[in-house]
Amino acid sequence: MSTAPMSRESGRSPSPRALEQVDSRSRRATVLKWLRKTHGWIGLWGAALGLLFGTSGILLNHRDLLKIPAVQKQESTVQLPLPSPAPADAEAMAAWLQQSLALTREPGKVKAEKARPVAWGDKSLTQPARWSASFTGPASSVQAEYWVGNSFVTVKRSETNAFGVLSNMHKGTGMGIGWILLVDTLAGSIILLSITGVLLWALMTKRRMVGTAIGMGSLALLFGIAAQSMW
Repeated sequence: MSTAPMSRESGRSPSPRALEQVDSRSRRATVLKWLRKTHGWIGLWGAALGLLFGTSGILLNHRDLLKIPAVQKQESTVQLPLPSPAPADAEAMAAWLQQSLALTREPGKVKAEKARPVAWGDKSLTQPARWSASFTGPASSVQAEYWVGNSFVTVKRSETNAFGVLSNMHKGTGMGIGWILLVDTLAGSIILLSITGVLLWALMTKRRMVGTAIGMGSLALLFGIAAQSMW
C-alpha cells in the first residue's frame, strides 16, 4: 500500500497546496510538449508549399521593382466552322470543341446567355444568344465564343511563360480540385501555426502584456494597410 511522500525536513506529508502546484506544473509541461510537437509537425507539412507560395508571392509583389520579366502570353485566334448538324446547346458545343481540338482538360466554364434587347442610340436592338466555353490550365487556356446564328465559333488560345505558370499556380487558376484542397491544407496549417505559436509564447513567458501589445499592433497595422489600399 503506497503512502504519500514525506517531507525530509519536517517528516510530514506535503500540503495540498504544494501537491496542487506540482500537479499544475506537470500539466503545463505536458501541454507544452504537445504544443511543441504539434507546431513542429504542422510546420514540416506546410514547409514545401510555404516555400513555393512565399517565393511566388515575393516575385509577384516586386516584379516591377526588381525588373522581373512579367507574365508573357502568346495568343492566337481562329474561327472554326460549325459541324453539321450544329451543336444544340453550349454543353454540346464544348464537347465538340474538346474532341475537335484534342483538348485534354474538361471545360471549366460553360455559359449560355439568352438573347436580350440592347440600346443602340435611340433604337432598341436584339442581341443574339451567346455561348461560351473555356478550357483553362496553368500553362495555357482556350476560350471559345459563339453567337447563335453565326456559322463559326471564335476560338482564342493563350500560352504563358514560366512566370505565368508560377503566377497561375499561386492564384489557383486552371488548377484542379486536388490542388485547391492541398492549398486549403496550407491555409489551415498557417492558422494552426499561428494559434500554437501564440499559445507556446503565452505558456513560456510571463510578459503577456508585451505579447498582447505586439498582437494588437500587428492587427492594427494589417487593418490600416487594408483600409489604405481600398482608397
